[in-house]
Amino acid sequence: MTKKPYILVQLVFLLLNSSIAYSQELKPSSLFCNNMVLQRGTEVPVWGVAAPKERITVKFADQTSTTKAGKDGRWMVELAPLKASKIPREMTIGGKTEIVLSNVVVGDVWICSGQSNMQFSVDNVPETKALLASSKNIRSFEVKRTVSFKEVDNVIGKWEDVPPSSAVAFGFAYFLEKSEDIPIGIIHASWGSSSLEAWMPRDMAEEFPYFKDIMDDFDADTLTRNRINTSISSSQGWSIQEDIFMRRQPNILYNAMMKPLAPYACSGLVWYQGERNTRYFSGVPEVTEDNWYHRVIGMNEYGDVLKSWIKRCRKEWKNNKMHFSVVMLPGYGKGTNNNPDIDPKSPTALSWAWMRESQLKVLDLPHTSVVNTIDLGDEKNIHPKDKLPIGIRLALLAEKQTLNKDVVAIGPILEEVKAQNNTLVVHFNNAHGLKTIDGKAPLGFWIADESLQWQVADSKLEGETVVLSNDKIMKPIYVRYAFAGKPDVNLVNGADLPAYPFRTDNEIPKDE
Repeated sequence: MTKKPYILVQLVFLLLNSSIAYSQELKPSSLFCNNMVLQRGTEVPVWGVAAPKERITVKFADQTSTTKAGKDGRWMVELAPLKASKIPREMTIGGKTEIVLSNVVVGDVWICSGQSNMQFSVDNVPETKALLASSKNIRSFEVKRTVSFKEVDNVIGKWEDVPPSSAVAFGFAYFLEKSEDIPIGIIHASWGSSSLEAWMPRDMAEEFPYFKDIMDDFDADTLTRNRINTSISSSQGWSIQEDIFMRRQPNILYNAMMKPLAPYACSGLVWYQGERNTRYFSGVPEVTEDNWYHRVIGMNEYGDVLKSWIKRCRKEWKNNKMHFSVVMLPGYGKGTNNNPDIDPKSPTALSWAWMRESQLKVLDLPHTSVVNTIDLGDEKNIHPKDKLPIGIRLALLAEKQTLNKDVVAIGPILEEVKAQNNTLVVHFNNAHGLKTIDGKAPLGFWIADESLQWQVADSKLEGETVVLSNDKIMKPIYVRYAFAGKPDVNLVNGADLPAYPFRTDNEIPKDE
């Protein structure tokens, strides 16, 4: 690891966030710098610090907004909604001194966050990397990966007139720009193997007792806290081992990498995370020397916590319409920590199917979407390379749900199941042009009667429905579709978007 740049980055971080409220020098938040992208079509907060009671004036795009810094030196103004513009302009922030920010454009800004599959580099995905040559109007702010025990005011990073390093974030930005022909700004804040809990603010402990227990133990763990302090203050930088140790702790990623992003005006947040929370089906395991990093909520409860996290983020951004697009975990063939070796095609194994079901709970909230990846992934590799379709589908969802474009953005979703003689007829929404990609019978359907003894269904397409039967089941009741770790699927609509996995029973398994 290169040491000197790392040391400088940490010193900058400490300087930016130590006693910042008492600074006498006019400074905008680190998010406001040369090359930035401002969000179009909504009020744009601009904030920073200065001397107490100092009068601050912000000028941009024929607007002038003035305020006075508070007793603590903090200030914020709000620009009226802006129109998209690729023409570079200057923003002037004036007080006792003046700061001029250059090459500022206006378009759509998205935050892209999560763990390793969001961090996964463009360089590792040839199909996505090939798009770099034809990309334009894409800028990025790469948030430095670091931690803090307390919520801080600034992230380390800067806006650059280059695409983001993340394959998923770049693919998303690329196809969104092609659709809109406006600047796209990506704020990329991800860290491999981080849990949902790593990105949760401390006050969520008031809602979730399990998180309170985790935070209480973390606060009392002097050895861990000292180890982290030693790492972030080391003049030699930190090792890979220390890097892994820090990113697998609760709350401290939120403090350093998410909290200071608010309330930067944006269209929404793309969330590709969950792998870390799949090691157990339900609850939080006891901590041992071997599984200290698994002390996170399991798949069954994940969706409810994620919904609350989304609402909490919207509160931080003061934007109840902030869109959240969740990337469903793709196909993968391993099970839980207690039973890792499973049949990846089984509809009853404790597989990632249960996490996908949990992730889909976010659709209970308005202004949310879930990118279906059930046809993607790698049975043996938790870091699959088929990231390009995810970027395409994210862009379609953004076009449909945040830009109100008349596009088909999602595949077939279960509407209802009707019993007909000894068959079940599955009806879908978004099923115009329902077909299979190979022209064969639909794959991935299992049916059962009251005994819940699942059998592979004989399936056939009838218009925009799928008819299911099995000679061993006279009165089928329940259906599971693509409900497995790495199912075989071929069902799509006319836009070639895959059908979403589902189940119609309500059985809850045990993680033994």
